[in-house]
Amino acid sequence: MSHRTLTTALFLLFCTAAVGWLPARELPPSVPSPQPPHVFIPVVQTLSNGLKIAVIEQPGLPIITLTLAIRTGSEADPPESPGTAQLVASLLNEGAGHRSAAQIAALIDGAGGTISTGADWDDSYATLSVLSSYTPLAFSLLSDIVIHPTFARQEVERIRKQTLSALDILRHDPGYLADTLIERMVFEGTPYAHPADGVEQSVRRITPQELRAFHNRYYQPANAILVVSGDIQTAQALDLAKRVFGGWQGSGLPVAPPVKPSQPSRSRQIVVIDDPDAVQTEIRVANLAIDRDSSDYDALSVANQILGGPAENLLFSALRSRRGLVYGASSNLVCYRSAGAWESQTATSTDTTIETLRLMLDQMKSLRHRALGGEDLRMAQDYLIGHMALQFGTSDQIAARVLDLMIYNLPLNTWNLFPQKIRQLTRREVLQATRRYLHPEQAVIVLVGNAADFKQSLKKLGRVRVIPIASVDLAAASLESPRPAIETASGRN
Repeated sequence: MSHRTLTTALFLLFCTAAVGWLPARELPPSVPSPQPPHVFIPVVQTLSNGLKIAVIEQPGLPIITLTLAIRTGSEADPPESPGTAQLVASLLNEGAGHRSAAQIAALIDGAGGTISTGADWDDSYATLSVLSSYTPLAFSLLSDIVIHPTFARQEVERIRKQTLSALDILRHDPGYLADTLIERMVFEGTPYAHPADGVEQSVRRITPQELRAFHNRYYQPANAILVVSGDIQTAQALDLAKRVFGGWQGSGLPVAPPVKPSQPSRSRQIVVIDDPDAVQTEIRVANLAIDRDSSDYDALSVANQILGGPAENLLFSALRSRRGLVYGASSNLVCYRSAGAWESQTATSTDTTIETLRLMLDQMKSLRHRALGGEDLRMAQDYLIGHMALQFGTSDQIAARVLDLMIYNLPLNTWNLFPQKIRQLTRREVLQATRRYLHPEQAVIVLVGNAADFKQSLKKLGRVRVIPIASVDLAAASLESPRPAIETASGRN
C-alpha cells in the first residue's frame, strides 16, 4: 500500500470516527412531518330572507372582520360590458345610504379599521375590519355599503377615470397580456372567457343605470354570505346580523344561464403577441382542468405541487436550477364554479424562448409518463399540509377560507379533512389524475415578446398566430382589432 493511499485511508477513518464523537446537538435534527392547524368549523345560520351567516370566534386580538360575499362575480358580466362586476364592487364604499364616500372613509379610520371591495370570478365582496369596540358600527356600515350603494354620477366618473388609467398601463404590461389572453383562450365558450377588468371601450360605455341594474339583480340576500370572525361571541354576532340584515329584502335567487362545458382543443394552439421592443418573452401554457368541487381536486393539487408549486418543483429545477434560463417558473391550478385550467408560466430572454418552451413541454410530458417517485409524493404532501398553517393565521385568512367553501358549496369540514386526504393519496391516483388533465400536445400556448427572433423556430411546435401588440383587443372574438394577422401552419414535434 502506498504512503498516499495509507494517508487517505487513515484520514477517512478519522472523519468517520469523529462523526460518532459529535454531541447530539451538533448533528442535523430529525424533522417530524408537518402538523396541520386545527380549523374551527363555523356556526352557520340562514335568515328568513336567505342570507347565510357564518361565525368564527377568535378572541386573541381585539379585532373583528366582517366579509359579505355575493355568489356572483365577473362571470356574470354582460357580454357587451366586461368589467361591470368589478366597477360595481369598486363603487360600494364610494357613497352608500345617507353617507358620502368621505364620511364612510372617516368612520372606518376612526374605528381603526380597513375596508376592501372587489369582484373575482364567482363572487363579489366587501371586507371590513375594525377594532372590536366598534362592532355595531361595522355591521351598520357594511349593511349600507352592500345594500344601499348610491352609484353617484361623480363617483362613477372618478372610478371610471381611475380604471381607464389602470387599463392603459396594463395593456402595455407583457405579464398581464399573457395572463389575460391564456384564460381568454383556454376558457373559450364559458363565462370566464373575457377580461374581468374590462377593456377601454366597455369601461367608457357602462352607465350608472347599468351598474344599478347589475347590483339589483345579483346583490340579493339569498345570493349572499356573511362571515363574521374575530373577537366576538357567536350569540352577539348572530343577533347583530339578524337586526341589521334581517330586513334586507330581495327578489329571489338570480337565474344563471346554463353553462356549456368548454371543450379541450384537439391540437396545440399557439398565439404570439408581437412586441418588437421586448427583450424577454412571457410564456404561458395551459390545459382545461377541473371545477373547484371536482373529486380530482386533491390529487391534482399534489400533481401541481410537483410540476410547478411553491418550493422545489420540476419546472424550476429544469429551467432555473439546471439551465439558468429563467428567474422563476411555476404552475397553478385555477378552479372556478363551472370551469378550470392547469396553467404554467415563466419569462425568459428572447434568445432562449424556444429552448425554455421546449423544456416546459418536456417537463409536462415527463410528469405524465414517468413513474412518480415516493419522495416526490411525500415532499408535495408535506408542503401542502405544512403550508396550511400560513393560510389560517389571521381572522381575514380564516374568513376567506370559509367563504371559499361556502361559495363553492363544499362541506364545512373540508379543510379539517384535507391533510388526511392528501396524505392518503397514492402515486397511482396522482398519476391517473395527471394523465386525465395534463396534455402538452393539446395545450394552449401564449407568448408575449419579439416574434421576429423566434417565430420561424416556433412553427415546429404547431400552428402559430401572431398578433401585433398594438392590435390586441382582449374583448374581441378575434382577439384583435380589424387588422390582418400573420398565420403560419406546420407540423409539431
